[in-house]
Amino acid sequence: MKNRTKRQLAIKKIISTNEVGSQEELLKKLHEEGYDLTQATLSRDLKILKVAKVPSTNNGYIYVIPEGVSVEPQHENTRVNFLVDGFRDIQFSGNLAVLRTRPGYASSIAAVLDNADPYEILGSIAGDDTILLVMREGITPSDLLNSLILVMPKLEDKLG
Repeated sequence: MKNRTKRQLAIKKIISTNEVGSQEELLKKLHEEGYDLTQATLSRDLKILKVAKVPSTNNGYIYVIPEGVSVEPQHENTRVNFLVDGFRDIQFSGNLAVLRTRPGYASSIAAVLDNADPYEILGSIAGDDTILLVMREGITPSDLLNSLILVMPKLEDKLG
C-alpha cells in the first residue's frame, strides 16, 4: 500500500502529459518509470482516479481524468487553492502528524481529507488551526505527504 499514492500520482502525470490509448501502453510507461504492477492493480487505480476513455482525433480513444471528477477538478481549483493557502506546516511523531494551518482553516482541510478517505490516514481531529492526523501502521511521513498531494495537488508547490 505504501507505493499506491506515488503510483497513482505517476498515473495521473502520464495520462495528463501523454496520449495513452490502452492499459498495456500505460502499464509499459509505468514499468519504464520503475513501477512494477499488474494489469488488475492498474485497473483498480484507474477506477480510484476516475479515469475515463474519450475519443481522440489522433489515436481512437485515450485516457483522461475528466473535469469535475478528477483528482484536481477544474471547477474546484479555487477551493483547493484556498485550502492550500491555509496550510502552514506539518510535523511527524511516530504514527501521528500535526498539520498546522492559518486560524479557521483546520476544520475545512480536515473535512476535505476525511471526505477523500485516503488509505494512509486512519483518522483526524481538527481544531481551529491544528489537525491531528493518525496514520495507519507502516505508513511513512513521505507516504502521508504523497497522499495529501493526491487530495490537494497544489500542496506540492507549498511543500517543495
